[in-house]
Amino acid sequence: MDVPLPHLDRPFDYLVPAALDAEAQPGVRVKVRFAGQLVDGWLLERAESSEHPKLAYLEKVVSPVPVLSPEVARLARAVADRYAGSLADVLRLAVPPRHARAEKAVTAEAPSADAAAPTEAPAPSDAPAPDGSSAPDGSSAPAPSADALAPADAAARAEVDPRGWRDYPAGPALLRALTDGRPARAVWSALPGEDWADRYADAVAATVAGGRGAVVVVADARDLDRLDAALTAVLGAGRHVRLTAADGPARRYRAFLAARRGDVAVVIGTRAAMFAPVDRLGLVAIWDDGDDLHAEPRAPYPHARDVLLTRAHLGDAAALVGGYARSAEAQLLVETSWAREVVADRAVVRARTPALAPTGDDPQLARDPGAASARLPSLAWTSARDALRADLPVLVQVPRRGYVPSVACADCRAPARCPHCAGPLALPSAQGTPACRWCGRVTAAYACPECGGRRLRASVTGARRTAEELGRAFPGVPVRTSGREEVLATVPGGAGLVIATPGAEPVADGGYGAVLLLDSWALLTRADLRAGEEALRRWMAAAALARPGPAGGRVVVVADGALAPVQALLRWDSAWFAARELAERRELGFPPAVRMASVTGTAEAVADLLAGARLPGDAEVLGPVPADEGRERMLVRVPRSRAAALADALHAAAGQRSARKAADPVRLQVDPLVLF
Repeated sequence: MDVPLPHLDRPFDYLVPAALDAEAQPGVRVKVRFAGQLVDGWLLERAESSEHPKLAYLEKVVSPVPVLSPEVARLARAVADRYAGSLADVLRLAVPPRHARAEKAVTAEAPSADAAAPTEAPAPSDAPAPDGSSAPDGSSAPAPSADALAPADAAARAEVDPRGWRDYPAGPALLRALTDGRPARAVWSALPGEDWADRYADAVAATVAGGRGAVVVVADARDLDRLDAALTAVLGAGRHVRLTAADGPARRYRAFLAARRGDVAVVIGTRAAMFAPVDRLGLVAIWDDGDDLHAEPRAPYPHARDVLLTRAHLGDAAALVGGYARSAEAQLLVETSWAREVVADRAVVRARTPALAPTGDDPQLARDPGAASARLPSLAWTSARDALRADLPVLVQVPRRGYVPSVACADCRAPARCPHCAGPLALPSAQGTPACRWCGRVTAAYACPECGGRRLRASVTGARRTAEELGRAFPGVPVRTSGREEVLATVPGGAGLVIATPGAEPVADGGYGAVLLLDSWALLTRADLRAGEEALRRWMAAAALARPGPAGGRVVVVADGALAPVQALLRWDSAWFAARELAERRELGFPPAVRMASVTGTAEAVADLLAGARLPGDAEVLGPVPADEGRERMLVRVPRSRAAALADALHAAAGQRSARKAADPVRLQVDPLVLF
């Protein structure tokens, strides 16, 4: 039943009236009467008998279309158990809301061969779970076979064109494994300038050639458009559908039904596609798994990467985790032998990488003593000037959007705060009046409470102010901005400046002549466990858009060259940095080396839940630490082998509180992206 109460997280038995016998098939939406009210639900299974002596009848079959496949139902249960959530919460994410008009249009068409008839759920896989040590139920499982990416026979090789993957020694073998239907698991580190969408299209085409389907998840609409175009070029029109909430309810539901009916074998999309129903699933893939957009903000807060890896485990399917940078979670897959890394030789990396240079190392400081404090040191300015003279575009990455998102007193340097809510003040333009970023109130007559000063200075410079400054520095050069308000997909060739926030960098025809990575301190000094990893991911995504070094491409990062993330960028070796991060987190006891859950709520509610939770004996309870809106957060840490026990204990404790109608809610998150 679609009821968000943990203590009701179990199937319920109902009788099927004779009038509904034909329509009441597993997977359909139904309405039942529960506690005197009509509630929505999904019919999971038909049975001849029940152990309960007195049963009520189904009230209604909402639609005879079986929207919930057995494979997705099984996956949803596994995801709910992994994240200490309820099956109903996961099914709301897995099955999009019904759109009656779109459903009527689809069902009016000629039915497909399978007509979405219920099928048996796939047999459990003997491959290890994504934590590299055990199956989802905690039992031990054997390691994957060593020949998961071994060469296939000549006939299978002839079906796949591996040219795009030849820069990676294991790439052609990966395609052959996909064509053969073998469950190859790969972590791919893409080269600079690589057209990742074309490589993913190759992998999907190989899977389809082997008679199986694929699900590919990307972070945002811009990446989805690139992948959509690449797949259309390789597979042809009408061979795949895109599943994203941004396409609107009707189009999304129509795409979902096309996949559920078996009309297409390939589904691509944002995180909305991670549960897409695909027959004979042979490949699950995710691009740039470190992007926080892959984390679902609704309960039980699953991450698309973990959902897809669980799906690969349950369905014995191949998995591909790719990106320019490698996350610590992807590195764990490699170190536990759950996946094999697909990387290029160092000679190829050096040939494809642009010339990379920091501004804060000793040789540069000797040439330019002001580089330590300058926002645009001479090396960055010279690189931009040379690229513009060569009639090449220049990309400037700025971490903050807006004009001046943070100001301070010009006399004492104290941060300027709103006198009403203490929020940070910002300037919307050069002639604009300071306004609060939290409550929106305008503070025209601001006076510093520390010194009484009335003059303000910029403490953080945004993308629009940067565009204004660089426009004055390079007169006559076109300046474009790309950010949350307006994202550019591509920019034409020729000289020009592109100011972009992370994730909104457009692709330039032929690549950028120079890429400038400004305000690195804003990324590196965040109070976040993943600050270094996130900074490297954003830098590499921007640097990958530059031309290779031999073709004149240059990347300048305004940071100290001795910092580990900067070193990884200069060597284009995110695997080294990911291994270092994972080793440090293993030593300190942070995810993904351990399983950690956060419990957030009022102090009384958090204490109540933890007091009723039968936590594993080796669980560590850390905290409390302050959270938002007067709440507090407690952290519970266990070894990865005890992850299932932790999730069961927290879910049971939440069920006890909901059964006795506890007033204050508690938010449970397993392995949240933000811990502090």
